[in-house]
Amino acid sequence: MNISEIVALGLWPESKKTTNKKGLPELENLGYNLFYIGKNADLYTCPGNEPKVLLVRSDRCSVFDIPLNLEIEGKGIYQTSISNNGAEFAKKSGIKTAILDEKIDDSLDISPRCQVMELCKPLEAEIDGDIVQFEFIFRNYLTGSLYEACQNGKDPYGLELAPNLKQWYKFETPIFTPTTKGVKDEPLNSTEVRKRFPEIISNLEKLFKDFTVFAEENGIIVVDTKFEIFINSKGEWVLGDEVLTPESSRFIAKKDFEAQNYISMDKQILRNFAKDNSWKEQAKSLEAGQKLDVIVPDSIKNEILSGYSTIQNSLIK
Repeated sequence: MNISEIVALGLWPESKKTTNKKGLPELENLGYNLFYIGKNADLYTCPGNEPKVLLVRSDRCSVFDIPLNLEIEGKGIYQTSISNNGAEFAKKSGIKTAILDEKIDDSLDISPRCQVMELCKPLEAEIDGDIVQFEFIFRNYLTGSLYEACQNGKDPYGLELAPNLKQWYKFETPIFTPTTKGVKDEPLNSTEVRKRFPEIISNLEKLFKDFTVFAEENGIIVVDTKFEIFINSKGEWVLGDEVLTPESSRFIAKKDFEAQNYISMDKQILRNFAKDNSWKEQAKSLEAGQKLDVIVPDSIKNEILSGYSTIQNSLIK
């Protein structure tokens, strides 16, 4: 299936620019054709007529939606492995993901970075007169942007949390803090989104609770996670490719957490470095398609890879 057929199915947004560049020869020679270059992964059309694509993860990095000239060797392989594991965990909970069981030839050098995906479109709905996409976020602890909002007397999700809660307060049951997905993620009223998507939210909440228990039993504290929902060609809702991974979740080693040493083992490491070096300010001068030139010491890169490795070794059984 070629890109024009994909667009005709309504499963690819015209706003996302495709590419005419050739992909990796070992894939192109087998009939997989590169059509989209993302911040962290590339997409190829697949041979045949089924609505599916091949996702190939790179070692490229981005943070705060800023494309970077940074690569961390091996990150994409870890990420793919953890993503496959998250999808399998979801499957056991009865939740379908866009990741298909089909694999490419494992003798190919690129195979550890590949996932065959069902082609889907993002879940959309009208909110306050605008058609928006969603990020469904569940939190076990009060920290990050929600803690800052509470400190400032704000209630962005309509949760009516007690005003005197301390940072790292553990919620009795995970709280749901949905946002729109876009250039700027806008908080949405938790109760209203639950009413709109009751089946989806209840299933995701159970998945998050079950995974939290599983992870803690294996030495990992799950602080929060983000789910992105898509609609496939049959009209069914499915989870995207980032299912319970370091790209969509915040993980802390249990031994560190219990020592109140809240060292993140995920993308937060790079976010913290970005904040310290004012990458957001630097990125304001970028032109469309331009990447931010950054210098990241090996110590930071190794810390990120060590976190990914720990997560993989702890959660994949």
